[in-house]
Amino acid sequence: MNVGDVIPALTKDEITRTTLSLFAGASGDHNPIHIDIDFARKAGMKDVFAHGMLSMAYLAQTVTNWVPQTALRSYGVRFSAITHLKDRITCSGEIIEKFEENGETRVRLKLQAANQDGEVKLVGEAVVALP
Repeated sequence: MNVGDVIPALTKDEITRTTLSLFAGASGDHNPIHIDIDFARKAGMKDVFAHGMLSMAYLAQTVTNWVPQTALRSYGVRFSAITHLKDRITCSGEIIEKFEENGETRVRLKLQAANQDGEVKLVGEAVVALP
């Protein structure tokens, strides 16, 4: 694995109300902006929208589909746009650095999650130890 190599992309199913409801239950995040259309409209939104942590979880899944979770040394993201209903999120990553630390060969990944129109919803980085 070398700088410039990409990890396998992950495309998730379309975001639906069911997706949001299931994520709210699993995460314990029942903020009504994500599940109650009346609340969302009162807040100035056209409809409910996805939890930021849902896209963050998708992006993390992309990394842990590539390496075991035990290889993950750091993970961080920055939210850049709202993920709406019917968005189909594709997560991708690229190796941007390879280095040695604490007796391990590690790589730093540049990550992103974008919808079907290429609108970036989330950017981040992860560091993983290589076998």
